[in-house]
Order: sequence, then C-alpha cells, then structure tokens
Amino acid sequence: MESENIKCLIIGSGPAGYTAAIYAARAGLKPIMYQGLQPGGQLTITNDVENFPGYPDGINGPQMMEDLRKQAERFGTDVRYGIATDVDFSSKPLKVTIDENKEIEAHTVIIATGASAKWLGLESESRLNGSGVSACAVCDGFFYRGQEVAIVGAGDTACEEASYLANLCSKVYMIVRRGEMKASQIMQNRVMKNPKIEILWNSVTDEVLGEFAVEGVRVKNIVTGELKEVPVKGFFVAIGHEPNSKIFQKYVNHDEQGYLKTIPGTTKTNVDGVFACGDVQDNVYRQAVTAAGTGCMAALDAERYLVDEELH
Repeated sequence: MESENIKCLIIGSGPAGYTAAIYAARAGLKPIMYQGLQPGGQLTITNDVENFPGYPDGINGPQMMEDLRKQAERFGTDVRYGIATDVDFSSKPLKVTIDENKEIEAHTVIIATGASAKWLGLESESRLNGSGVSACAVCDGFFYRGQEVAIVGAGDTACEEASYLANLCSKVYMIVRRGEMKASQIMQNRVMKNPKIEILWNSVTDEVLGEFAVEGVRVKNIVTGELKEVPVKGFFVAIGHEPNSKIFQKYVNHDEQGYLKTIPGTTKTNVDGVFACGDVQDNVYRQAVTAAGTGCMAALDAERYLVDEELH
C-alpha cells in the first residue's frame, strides 16, 4: 500500500474543515485535506445562505464552499478527492487509509466529517430538496416568513424548530407519527400552547406536492387511513442527524448517538493528536458559523500540539 508521512491531515470539507485548513496552512503545517463523500458538506445542498456573517446579500451554498476551498488552497492546503475508509490511532504516527488503497501517516488529524440529516426517503422529498424541502429550520425558516409550512418529527429538536418557525410563519403543521411525542414535557407544552402550531397526530407524510417547488404535503392518518392534502410552501424534516463518525469510534470517545466527544473548551479528543470540529462533535448548534469557529480552534490546537511535541 502506498504511504505518505505528513504533519497535519484534515478529513472532511465543510465550513469546519476548510477553516481548519486555512489556519493550519497559514501556520505552515502544510495540511492535506481529503474532501470526503460530499465535497463542501451539507451546504452544497443549500441554495441560499443568509445567516453567515460577511454576506449582506446572502450567498449560494455551493459558491460559499467554493470560496472557502480557494482560500484554503491559496495558503497552500493540498485539497484532494478521496474518502477516509479506515483509521489506526493505536500508535504514532496516526494512520488513516484513503479509498482503501493509500495510507497517510500523520502527526495530527483533524476530523471534520460533519453529520448527515436523516430523511424520510420519499422521491418527492429528495427531488424538492433545496426548493422548499429542508432539514434546518434555523437556516431556511426565514424564507417562509408569513407563509404556511409543515415539519415532521416528534422529538425536542422538532418541537424547538416548530416553535422557531411559528415566530416567522403564519401557520405550522407538525406531523407526528404516533398519538404522543418523544419530546420532553416542557417542549411538548410549548408547541401545544402555540396557537400557530397545529399537530397532526398519528400521521405520516405520504408525498411532498409540487413539481418545481413545494406546494403542499399529502398526509396519511395511520389509524383511519384517511389522506389529506395540506397547502404549504416549506417542508421541514426534523427526525435527527447522524454524525459521520463510524470509522473513528473504535478509538475516539463518542456519545450514544455517535457524536465525537471533545474536552470542553477545546477540540481535543481522548486520542493525542486527534482533534474533532464541526457537526461531527456538535449536536446542539449545527450552524456553518459555529462549525467554522471550531475548525479554527482545531487548527490552533493541532499547531500547539505539534510545537509541544517538538519541544519534548
């Protein structure tokens, strides 16, 4: 197997990975980045980003990622296509296998592999993704102010996002599979008391309606079998995210959902020289700007680690 020995390897290429690359490259770490399965991360399936500082008129998600990539490359980051398929963090240097056929030996590894939204799996949902279908109310709710929307989910996140949408939208339909919610009592009370939120109990999404943009949702009551069409302009899926962390879990501490654990106030994991940033270690905020912030922290943590390693 082909092998390469480097100072700093960055795995993943969203706002966290690119920001880490900018800082690491400027610090002279000569980082190599492997972009992963979805170069640019979740923002490449987001049409308009209006909440990232510095873009007064907003920016197209793929364009923003392209700008970040160019900035990382300008300072000397070696950006490559490829997927990390295995790791061995049991000894130094740290070993990462790329595409099952190349081994990178790295003194530091920055994990920025993000998290993937869970979807319902409907053809209409994927076809209209970015044209009214979204997995982030905080990111996209603003586009539907004064309009009617629907949200699927029954946990704390779904309740939180439904409440957020109710502040912006004229009406929020909450589609809940069972006759009860999984959310904490306080969150349930909040949505049930909100006059703008209508909960459709024992219901599932049969189809998202609309050819080029969301025009409505067909909802099926699983008790009666009744189908009903609800006219909405936005359709939000809040059934959870899955961190892209499987290959690291053997070595890196993680919570029950798979999010990598970092020492509070840092991006350090339990493995020396391994740092985690962005959505792979953040199940609370999940914003581009917070991901970028932790990417900066990871590069600074990696740089300090390398300096300490040389001193000892």
